[in-house]
Amino acid sequence: MTSPSSATTTASTAPTPDPYTGAVGLATEPGSGRGASFGWFSARFAVIGVWLLMIVLFAVLEPSTFFTIGSFRTIFGSQQALVFLAAALLCTIIVGEFVDMSVASNFGLSAILVTVLTVTHGWNVWVAAVVAVATSTLVGVINGLLVVRLGVNTIVVTLGMGTFLLGIALFLSNLMPVSGLPAYFAQIALFPVLGLPISFYLGVLLMLGFAYVLAFTPLGRNIRFVGENREVSRLAGVRVTRVRIGAFTVAGLIAGVGGVFAAAATGGFDPAVSQSYLLPIFAATFLGTAILSPGRFNPLGTLVAVYFLATGVLGLQLLGATSWVSSVFYGGVLVVAVTISTVLHARSRR
Repeated sequence: MTSPSSATTTASTAPTPDPYTGAVGLATEPGSGRGASFGWFSARFAVIGVWLLMIVLFAVLEPSTFFTIGSFRTIFGSQQALVFLAAALLCTIIVGEFVDMSVASNFGLSAILVTVLTVTHGWNVWVAAVVAVATSTLVGVINGLLVVRLGVNTIVVTLGMGTFLLGIALFLSNLMPVSGLPAYFAQIALFPVLGLPISFYLGVLLMLGFAYVLAFTPLGRNIRFVGENREVSRLAGVRVTRVRIGAFTVAGLIAGVGGVFAAAATGGFDPAVSQSYLLPIFAATFLGTAILSPGRFNPLGTLVAVYFLATGVLGLQLLGATSWVSSVFYGGVLVVAVTISTVLHARSRR
């Protein structure tokens, strides 16, 4: 017969799942539970707290310009390209491929292809869009085959591919911005819904869908498993090669779709602009590892990071900083984010 005191002791030390990750561990004693709960909360939501404080600070310093509906529409309605690019980068990073340097150029190739085929060569804009997305997807397949099948270094392949694609895009555009897409085509990106362009909601749905796949499907578990340890995954029956090539392929697909949306939103594209996305992509992706799921790349954390960065850059610009502030802000955040990610990842392995 078990006494009440022993039953209580057993219950307090029984294995319990982590409320966020599902990992099983020992429950803490009541005295240490409050500290553990605070640590759990702060590790996941500290950046969101900083984001809110930053909004309050800018609102106090610049109430007439920052704390307006127009400013918030600018923050949430102008980052769709970065959301799609970050999602594309996440595809390869999560399976352990550090890092795909070609996503920005692939994005730019898709955007300039749909524009040049439509404006210069007279193609139907919808056909041109499909060809542009298919081309970007093919680039992802080639990257995957070179890295996975032939074993070429990921950085070498994707950096070379990115430079190659940039050159092709500049050739197609004759080194000039190209514009003139039909006005009706812009509605796929700019159609207003509750004051924001529809592309904002499509970006949110993309990240939510990505997060769902990772958290609740066998495919998502296999992707995470491959990213953690390829050899153990292979021994467990996971088709590692297929998962890795698939990650590059989907990255190309998402970059291509994002490029089409970007071209639709502006009526054209300047391929030289695509390289300016590289630093913000990595800053948002690594900052996302300090949000919601510490030490792990995750879509929802990355989504929050995108708008965190946009808020900081816009706020500083409204305070009088010039265009250089975006480079300083993104670069500084990238260094801090990588440092935080490294520390959290090291602690998670203890």
